[in-house]
Amino acid sequence: MTTHQRQAGLFTLIAAALAWIIASPLWISGLGLAMPGAPALLVLMMFAPALAALLTEKLVPSGERFARVVTLRPASGFSHWARYGLVAWLGPIIASVAAVALSIATGVLVVDLREFSGFAEQLEQLGATDLPPVGLLVGIQLASMVVAPFINVIPALGEEIGWRGYLQPRLAFLGDWGAVVATGVVWGLWHAPVILLGYNYPGLPPAIALLFMVMFCVLVSVLLGWLQAASGTVLVPAIAHGFINGTAGIPSLLVASGHPIDSALVGLLGLCGWAVLSLLIVVLAVSRAFPVRRVRLPS
Repeated sequence: MTTHQRQAGLFTLIAAALAWIIASPLWISGLGLAMPGAPALLVLMMFAPALAALLTEKLVPSGERFARVVTLRPASGFSHWARYGLVAWLGPIIASVAAVALSIATGVLVVDLREFSGFAEQLEQLGATDLPPVGLLVGIQLASMVVAPFINVIPALGEEIGWRGYLQPRLAFLGDWGAVVATGVVWGLWHAPVILLGYNYPGLPPAIALLFMVMFCVLVSVLLGWLQAASGTVLVPAIAHGFINGTAGIPSLLVASGHPIDSALVGLLGLCGWAVLSLLIVVLAVSRAFPVRRVRLPS
């Protein structure tokens, strides 16, 4: 077994252990995702892969600075990786909108674009009063998704340092496609502590929900892996990751009252999103943009 293979195995074990440790209060309390403080634990869990990479480097060192090992410092000039940063910023927004449009077109998402009755109902359940017109609120929310998700990039970087920065290069022995797919499988299974509690796919049996999460992560991993390899820095997929998370709420703003959102079908998480993500992957493959040959993954 090579050093990189040992690092990949150890990293995977540590990342999984940290995820379960951080999420353990959700299980111990018996309240699951309804436990007070659950959102904070979910954010904290996102930093586990970066910590796992750091611990693995301490135990099985690469002999280089950590920032270089995980491609935290761009290997190329600003003008090169900034182009991919723009794709990472706007790409998830366009993909999310396309997934919502496909959800509407196929009838799996019923929307109310006049009264925004579903969102208004959510506000009522929260006890919100004396608010501006709901249409204005929806407009503000949608407009803010162009910029506001940048705050999500910080915890997303905690994940990307581990997945694309550390694990993916150490799976290079599987080949370009094999590395991104295997990273996606590990990434998806890593979510088990919260997915099995109903996170992301509350309408599915836990085991099926985990399979859905793995499939979603594999598709996204190909795209984020391309961004990392092409840009030469983990900062770029962190931007994309942050905006994927930040635009996930679009369906809840548009849904009509009385029509629950099935996340297994709607948006990027669902089958409609998988179709959009798959199309993007096909475009990369046909255009020979992936596998990336211009920028080598770190050895």
